[in-house]
Amino acid sequence: MRGGEIRALARAVSLVEDSSAVGTELVRACRKYAGGALRIGVTGPPGAGKSTLVDQMAKWLRQEGQTVGVVAVDPSSPYTGGALLGDRIRMQDLSGDAGVYVRSMASRGAKGGLAAAVEDVCVVMAAAGRQVILIETMGVGQDEVEVARLADVTVLVLVPGMGDEVQSLKAGVMEVADVFVVNKSDRDGAEQVETEILAMQGLGADEPVSPVVRTVATTGVGVSDLMAAVQWCAAETRGKKQRIVTGTEGLLIDHLGVAVRDMDAARDFYEALGLTASHEETVEHEKVRVAMLPLGESRIELLEATEPDSVIERFIAKRGEGLHHVAIRVGDVDAMFERLRLQGVRLASDAVRVGAGGHRYFFVHPESTGGVLLEIVDDMAGKGK
Repeated sequence: MRGGEIRALARAVSLVEDSSAVGTELVRACRKYAGGALRIGVTGPPGAGKSTLVDQMAKWLRQEGQTVGVVAVDPSSPYTGGALLGDRIRMQDLSGDAGVYVRSMASRGAKGGLAAAVEDVCVVMAAAGRQVILIETMGVGQDEVEVARLADVTVLVLVPGMGDEVQSLKAGVMEVADVFVVNKSDRDGAEQVETEILAMQGLGADEPVSPVVRTVATTGVGVSDLMAAVQWCAAETRGKKQRIVTGTEGLLIDHLGVAVRDMDAARDFYEALGLTASHEETVEHEKVRVAMLPLGESRIELLEATEPDSVIERFIAKRGEGLHHVAIRVGDVDAMFERLRLQGVRLASDAVRVGAGGHRYFFVHPESTGGVLLEIVDDMAGKGK
């Protein structure tokens, strides 16, 4: 599957859809490779032209050289429980392109327009190298907000002639849309729908206005404008979600840990440069003496072993004095620990610990970072400590 075989991907998705034990293990293994794919959710009421628009979006992405996965959620068959395959039939133009993999999934009674296994299927597709994943919901109307949780960008497709339907959607899916599309815009009433969307957004005093794009999915008109809006929103929403996960406006260098044989001699050198140790202590469980020297918004930490069997002593014996680790500051160290663990990153710590100065930390093994021991520490300054 990682090698790009479509049949292997299809079998993997089937295992995941069936909620088998093997499928669960497969998803866990895939999370290690699934971090980079852009997920675009396409939602809206039945008959808005979502499938045709998704087909055009996939074609545009392929012209840009991107590999694409499509998850099309269909109503369930009353006889077999499987997908009715209406969406897949409308995307037959993509069937001969190995760079596009389309999977129809039955909703099986799930609320919010999605099947229960959609998120896991997205993980598998991303691990299989799909750079963009288009998630088309079933089209159930106002409560179709679950897609916003899965997607980096949520596209809401509306059409002229909806009338009061736009009003009824206000309290639901319109509140989570990142991009609005007025499809079938060659029909009368397209301008009125666009005006209503803009007026609805104006009700939120300080909220930014989401882009509104007109398209004609059957001909491809407006698709390039839509994708430009999606790409712009992707940068915005991904940055916002990253800040929610980490609890910080961005990752910062907290300190550089330098292993030394003689703490006093090393400190004399740095003090000659004009740096003064602000804090010094011995961390008993790490068997290390630490001196902190502030340097701008970060610092240098000098590390001297206090026992022959300490990590620092073994490091110096193997590599000599020098850079031992780089520390990155995050807002929520516990959330980051769990996130990296679930993604299959090799951690050098089995839990979050308390270190010098009272900060909480864990280490990431050099095997996962390109050869450098990485320490993740909590943003104590951001918490008023």
